Amino acid sequence: MRETDKYFVEPEDFNLKMLLLKYLRHWLLFFGALIITLGTAFLYIRYATPVYSISSTLLIKDDIAKPGVAANEMFSELDIFQTTKNVDNEVEVLRSLGLMQRVLSELSLQTSYFVDGRIKSSEVYGSSLPIKVIVSELSPEAYSKNLIVHIKDNNTFELEEIEDISQHAYPPIAKLLATEEPKKPTTHKFGQQIVKPYGTFTVVATSGVLREENNVRVVFNHIENLASIYSGVLNVTSVNKYTSVLSLTLTDPIPERGQDIIKKLIEIYNEEAVEDKKIVASNTLQFIDERLKYLTVELTDVEKDVENYKRRNEVTDVSAQAQLYIQKAGEYNKQLADWEIQIDVLQSIEQYLNKQENQYELVPSTLNIQDPTLVGLIGKFNELQLELQRMLRTTQPNNPLVLNINDQLANLRVNILENLRNIKSGLIITRDNLKSSHAQFESRIQKVPSIERDLLEINRQQGVKQELYLFLLQKREESAMSLAATISNLRIIDEAVLGDYPVRPRTTLIYALALILGIGVPMGYVYMKEVLNDKVQERKDVESLTSTPILGEIAHSKGKETVVVTSKSRTPVAELFRLIRANLQFATGGRENKVILVTSSMSGEGKTFISINLGASLVLTGKKVVVLGFDLRKSGLTQSLGLFADKGITNYLISDVQAVDEVIIPSRALPDLYVIGAGPIPPNPSELMLLPGVGKLIEELKLRFDFVILDTPPVGQVADALSLAPYIDSSIYVVRYNYTFKEQVNIIDDIYKNSKFKHSMIVINDAKNENSYGYGYGYGYGYGEGVEGPRKNKFKKLVSV
Repeated sequence: MRETDKYFVEPEDFNLKMLLLKYLRHWLLFFGALIITLGTAFLYIRYATPVYSISSTLLIKDDIAKPGVAANEMFSELDIFQTTKNVDNEVEVLRSLGLMQRVLSELSLQTSYFVDGRIKSSEVYGSSLPIKVIVSELSPEAYSKNLIVHIKDNNTFELEEIEDISQHAYPPIAKLLATEEPKKPTTHKFGQQIVKPYGTFTVVATSGVLREENNVRVVFNHIENLASIYSGVLNVTSVNKYTSVLSLTLTDPIPERGQDIIKKLIEIYNEEAVEDKKIVASNTLQFIDERLKYLTVELTDVEKDVENYKRRNEVTDVSAQAQLYIQKAGEYNKQLADWEIQIDVLQSIEQYLNKQENQYELVPSTLNIQDPTLVGLIGKFNELQLELQRMLRTTQPNNPLVLNINDQLANLRVNILENLRNIKSGLIITRDNLKSSHAQFESRIQKVPSIERDLLEINRQQGVKQELYLFLLQKREESAMSLAATISNLRIIDEAVLGDYPVRPRTTLIYALALILGIGVPMGYVYMKEVLNDKVQERKDVESLTSTPILGEIAHSKGKETVVVTSKSRTPVAELFRLIRANLQFATGGRENKVILVTSSMSGEGKTFISINLGASLVLTGKKVVVLGFDLRKSGLTQSLGLFADKGITNYLISDVQAVDEVIIPSRALPDLYVIGAGPIPPNPSELMLLPGVGKLIEELKLRFDFVILDTPPVGQVADALSLAPYIDSSIYVVRYNYTFKEQVNIIDDIYKNSKFKHSMIVINDAKNENSYGYGYGYGYGYGEGVEGPRKNKFKKLVSV
């Protein structure tokens, strides 16, 4: 390959304008997609049920004791006054299913009401309800029923039952019900109790909105399922980690109902918290009252014993020495009294726990016992007892959760009893040590009359009972005060407030998504269409696959005529052929270029059309041109020009004719434009192309004509054109937009790189707006030799029309 035949393509910069033009050519597709997506978004927003957000803010009272109580150490011993609250625990309580079920039940949300519109049904609630259904009893079958209430007048209505098979738990029964004939409506009066197999209820009319044209559809709701739904959409979060302020947010399509649910949720939460406190205080008060009854009797008996003993023994006073010993012994007696009180309290609690009737009752306060382990165990025991009592309100006793808590309570009871016994054993040991020390002083007062010792013993017993009695009286007052002064654990900072706009549907987001889809889907379609299309779409597709020079582009011809290049034609197609003629002159660079071969990858790419019009453009420069139809397998040259020829190249090659003049036919389109048809189809076209007569024919035509154009078979299908390579000066390979496969461009690349044809060039045919940079533009590249030698590696844009 000659150095002058080398061709280098400059790297093409990204052109945003061209990219936009490529997509704008499909503007109808984009317009239609935008109409569909934006229209769908509009209809969705128009008929979607708006969902609103309702929020409230609460302050959970935490580790701050009640005013006037924390400073008194006596009150701090009784844990019923503690207000410690774990915010995370309260969040879970507020979101619990049991609490939500109670809320929905008290709001009578077992029923929902719908009014049918022209497009969809709308749910009504609160003040807009024309009727209300008061449910007395429902069975599971009621949840698959829809009731249609046809209001007749202010006193009567018709009730129509519709089976909603989508809600039925058993498909065979649902299918059977669907095949049954619909039940006839029944007439009832407002306020009349209605008894059905699936439940008992009463329909009452509300004031102010009752109209005869109202038809209301009533749906029964499963409270457990509804509570699960609302617990899922209820969002309880802490405002920040430094405070105990909670934010409650609930979404609901009916704002009034959402506000009612949040208000009722806060109200019931308060009630349950207060109830829990009252239960603890009342159980402690009951325990203290029982102990005071026994102590009153015991204290009375001891006081009578003292009185009788002094009267019987006439005790008045003791000596000063005895008083000194007695004073020292009294100190030990006081300590012994303190330990005896603690031992007695522990025994009382142990007896209380061992009683079978107290199995499910709260354990009373440990009073003056300061052991932290015992206090913690009793506190945990009381918490589980409260949780068990709360759970038993809505759960069966055989529920696994209830059984689990019972197991925990049994284990805690055993641990508490064991801890009580350990503490009592320690106290007894300490008491025995005190008695031993006391015995030393007893030995010193041996001379004190036995009467004094007996009196001292009786007084000690009396003091123990009296101190225990006073202690329990004090605790009783504290418990009574706690029971009377129980207040809420929380304070409402902000009432349930409705948001200004619905949270769903999000109009701006939906329109934005519709706009993105309206643009993105067509863009993706166009992109994927181009990616998956394996045919030549643009000029750069050819340039990226081969370094063969591109002589020019031919625009799409809307007419049916074969010859588009005439002396008077000024169409874009004719001008582009003139441009190719000019580029061809630059490409030869002064070399002889009389024989031009035109081929392609396959049939239908426009070889004959380009051969004829290229010849016509050369004729307009005063040249004499002949076009040969060398496609011996499928001749169409003469037929496309409307000429009839019974003899052609085949006849010449088999010596059926003696002179070239017998096969040359003048065209009717232009003077000096001649054609030679292929002639009859031979049985061996490949062999005929190898005959010496082919070269003889071309040499003779070169003497008579200025240009000889060879219209050959597709080189991508047969090898006939390759046999003409020795006789040509240059070759034109035709590529057609939206027709030639990209992989077929490799054929011309192979021809160019291996110099199978001399001076190979490409002409791209049938260019449309979507294939090129704009209608009516053509580009060519030329190279040649001047006096200074060959032009190497030059890239040159010649003309644009």
